[in-house]
Amino acid sequence: MNSVLNTDIKYLRGVGPKRAELLRQELGINTFDDLLHYFPFRYVDRSTMHHIADISGEMPYIQLCGRFVTFTPAGEGAKRRLQALFTDGTGTIEVVWFNRVKAIQESLKCGVEYILFGKPTLFKNHYSIIHPEVDVRQPEQEHTGLQGVYSLTDKLHSRSFTSRTIQKLVAALLEHPAMTNVPETLPPLLLAKRRLMPLAQSLVTMHTPSDIATLQRAQLRLKYEELFFLELNILRYIKRSGEKAVGFVFSRVGAYFNDFYFHVLRFPLTGAQKRVIKEMRRDMGGGRQMNRLLQGDVGSGKTIVAFMTMLIALDNGFQAAIMAPTEILATQHYETIKSMADPLGVKVALLTGSTRKRMRDQIHAQLENGELQILIGTHALIEDSVQFHNLGLAVIDEQHRFGVAQRARLWRKNSTPPHVLVMTATPIPRTLAMTVYGDLDVSVIDELPPGRKPVTTIMRYEKDRFPMYQFVGQQLRLGRQAYIVYPLIEENEKLDLRALEQGYEQVCETFPHYRVAYVHGRMKPAEKDFQMQLFASGQAHILVATTVIEVGVNVPNASVMVIENAERFGLSQLHQLRGRVGRGADQSYCILMTKYELSRDTRHRLEVMTQTNDGFVVAEEDMKQRGPGDMEGTQQSGIAFNLKVANLAQDGQIVQTAREDAEEILRADPELSSPEGRQLDARIRLLYDKQQNWSQIS
Repeated sequence: MNSVLNTDIKYLRGVGPKRAELLRQELGINTFDDLLHYFPFRYVDRSTMHHIADISGEMPYIQLCGRFVTFTPAGEGAKRRLQALFTDGTGTIEVVWFNRVKAIQESLKCGVEYILFGKPTLFKNHYSIIHPEVDVRQPEQEHTGLQGVYSLTDKLHSRSFTSRTIQKLVAALLEHPAMTNVPETLPPLLLAKRRLMPLAQSLVTMHTPSDIATLQRAQLRLKYEELFFLELNILRYIKRSGEKAVGFVFSRVGAYFNDFYFHVLRFPLTGAQKRVIKEMRRDMGGGRQMNRLLQGDVGSGKTIVAFMTMLIALDNGFQAAIMAPTEILATQHYETIKSMADPLGVKVALLTGSTRKRMRDQIHAQLENGELQILIGTHALIEDSVQFHNLGLAVIDEQHRFGVAQRARLWRKNSTPPHVLVMTATPIPRTLAMTVYGDLDVSVIDELPPGRKPVTTIMRYEKDRFPMYQFVGQQLRLGRQAYIVYPLIEENEKLDLRALEQGYEQVCETFPHYRVAYVHGRMKPAEKDFQMQLFASGQAHILVATTVIEVGVNVPNASVMVIENAERFGLSQLHQLRGRVGRGADQSYCILMTKYELSRDTRHRLEVMTQTNDGFVVAEEDMKQRGPGDMEGTQQSGIAFNLKVANLAQDGQIVQTAREDAEEILRADPELSSPEGRQLDARIRLLYDKQQNWSQIS
C-alpha cells in the first residue's frame, strides 16, 4: 500500500490526537489505510421516506421527516434521559436519548423540520426510536440510496462517536490526495480472468455504494482478495513444510496389527474406519511426517482407529503416545486401550498429574529403555523429565484444548519429529478445515458403528417440566442413568452458580430414592473427579453438571440428557453435550428445556438440533450463525487470521476459486521469484508476518 496511506490517522481532517487515540484503542485504526479497510457491517436504504402511521414491527430502520413537539428530561444521575415527541402529520413517535442529554437538548428545537433515521422499537404497544440520527432538513443534501452502518464500541458511543462520525471521517479520507494513487494488489491476469473490480474502485464503493449490484461486485473483489492471499500463504507453507518434514518410514504391518484385527477385535470395522486407517498407513509409509486431522462424531470409533495406527508404529519398533486434555479423558483412553492391548502383550501406562512418584519413576525408566510401548496421559507427557526411547507416533485428542506451545513440546520428543494424528469430535465444516487446517490432511469417520441408535432430541418448555421429570423417572426405573446440565456463563457467574445449586436441590427432592452427583468447573479437581467417578461407576444415578462434561465422560448406561436453558448454548456445544448419551445399545434421549419466548435465530438453532444428529450439518449451521472465529476460540483452534469481508460459512465457492488460482500461480512460480511473484510475496509478508503461524505444530 502506498506510503501516504500509511500516514498516522491523527493527521486526517476531523481526527486529531485525542480521537486518534480512541480509534487506536477501540477499533485498531492506526493509519489512513486502516480506516479505508474499516468497512460498514451492514447497509441501509435511505431512498425511502416513511410515515409514522405506517410503522410496523418488521421494519429494521426507518427515515422520517417532521418536527419535535416536546422535549422532557427525566430521571437522575446514571438514569438521566431525554424524551421527545416527534410528529410528521400522520402520527407521533417517542424519541429517547440516554447519552449527552444536555448537549442534545440544546442543539434541537421544536418547530424546526428534521430528518430522523433510526430503528423503531415496540414497548408497551407504542413505538419509540432510541438515539436516532438527526439532521436539519436540507432538500439539496438529503440522504438517498444505500448508506453504510459502522460497528462501534460502547466507549466510542459514550464519547459521542456515531456511525455518522465514521462516515464523515471516511468522506474526508476519500477526498484526500492519497486516494488518487491506490496501488493494485492482484495481478492483471487474475483481474481479467475473474472479471474483478479494480481495488481503488472497490474500496470507495464499499463505503459509498451507488446501488446493490455495484456493492456486490466490490464485495466479491475484496472477498476474493482476502481468500486468495490466505490460500496462497497456506499453500506455500504446505509446500515448504512438505519438502522439509522428513518422517519415519513405517514399512511393516506386522504381528501386533494383524493379531488385533483378526483375533482380538470383536466387531467389524465400518467402511469409514477402514478407509481412514488406509489413509494413515499410506502417510506413515511415505517417508514424510504424517500430519493428519481425524474428525468423527462422538461414538464414531476414533479411539480404535488411533489404537490400530499405534500398533503400526509398534510393528515398526517405535513407541506411541496419546495426550488428552483432562485426567478423566486420559483415564478412559487408558482403560479402553489397555483392554485391547493386554491380549497382545503390549505394555501400556497412564501418566497424569495424580500419578504417584514411585509409579512415575517406574514409567520414566521403562519409557527410556523401550519396555513401555504406549504412554497415555495429560499435559504431564510434555514435562522435560518424560523421555521416550523412540517415539514414532503422537496422538493428540481434542487438540484445540491444548495451547500451541504445549503441542510443540510433544512434537519435539524425538530428534526426527514423530508422526502426528490430531483427533477431534468437534466437526469442522469443509471450508474451515481447508483454510484453518490447510497444512493437515483431513480424514473423516462419517458413519456410526453398527448397533448405535441416533439420539432422539426434543424441545420442551417450562410448562412441560413435570412430564419431563416423569420421563426421566421412567428411564431410571429401567436401570438407566441421566445427565442434567446447567449453563455456567462467566458474566453472570454468581447467579448461574446459584441456579445450578438450586437445580441440584430440586433434582434431589424430585428423585429422593436415587443418588445424585454434582459437578462444576469451580470445584477442586479431586472433588470433581470423585463426583464424576460416582456417576461413571453407576453408584450415582443422576449427574447434575455444567459443561465440564462436554468432553471426557463415557457412560454407556446413560440414556437421558436434560439441558436446562438450552437457548444459552451454541449449536456445537449442544451437539457435544448430546454426544454424552447414545453411547450404548439403548435408545437415548436429549431434552432441550427452554423458555417459550425465543428469538427467531434461537428457535431455529434449537430446531436444527431436533432435526439432525449429523455433526457436520450442525457445524455448518453453527458457522453460519456465529462465524468461524467463534467455533472454538481463535487462539486454541488455530484461526490465526482475521477476515474483514469474506465469510467462510457463506463463501465456500470463492474459497475454492481462490485456492485453485493460488495453486496455479505456485505451479508456475513456486518461489514467487518473478517480478509479479515478488509483489505477491511482499503482500503476503505485509498481511501475515505479524501473525503467529499456528499451523506449524499440528
